[in-house]
Amino acid sequence: MTSGLWDLVLKGVWTTLQLLVLSSLLAAAVSFAAGIARTHRLWIVRFLAGFYTEVFRGTSALVMIFWVFFVLPLAFGWQLVPMWAGTLALGLTYGAYGSEIVRGALGSVDPAQREVGIALGFTPAQRMRKILLPQAVPEMIPPFGNLLIELLKGTALVSVMGMGDLAFSGNLVRLALQESAEIYTYVLILYFVIAFLLTRGMRGLERRLKAGVR
Repeated sequence: MTSGLWDLVLKGVWTTLQLLVLSSLLAAAVSFAAGIARTHRLWIVRFLAGFYTEVFRGTSALVMIFWVFFVLPLAFGWQLVPMWAGTLALGLTYGAYGSEIVRGALGSVDPAQREVGIALGFTPAQRMRKILLPQAVPEMIPPFGNLLIELLKGTALVSVMGMGDLAFSGNLVRLALQESAEIYTYVLILYFVIAFLLTRGMRGLERRLKAGVR
């Protein structure tokens, strides 16, 4: 490939990384908010969190991107730029999966730990912050790592909006060179490299967190 086409691919990599960071931050915030709400003592809070989880887990991320980018302007009269539309759709969709990770990890903490917090006179918020989350977070890291890789692969869906991510840029280069096998092999390798670095980073984070718990 020429230097100009490589520049196009590298810009696609940068766009993919930006989308990955933004949508993963939103997904993490939503995961903890909804996951903790699923364990709340008030049934209405649990119901609303469960409703959100079921809706977004049961719908297609691709259709959600279409809905955010094409339907919202018609329904409410305002248009999101592709980056923010993709961030919102992917963050909310994968946040629903993440909320189940948070809920399951909190549920796996020994009930005796909760009783200790009650005996010490901690409020529910203090028990969550000082006892439950420090023990549950290290257990969340492996499934969150898998979810992050799935989110990376899900970023390719934003190409339907004409957004210049890695998948969209790779397709433009393929059309220019008429070399499908070579170009898509490069794209696969780039996705693999990013995923491998994410995996190593999450494993390092897991070791540090578990060492802190000990």
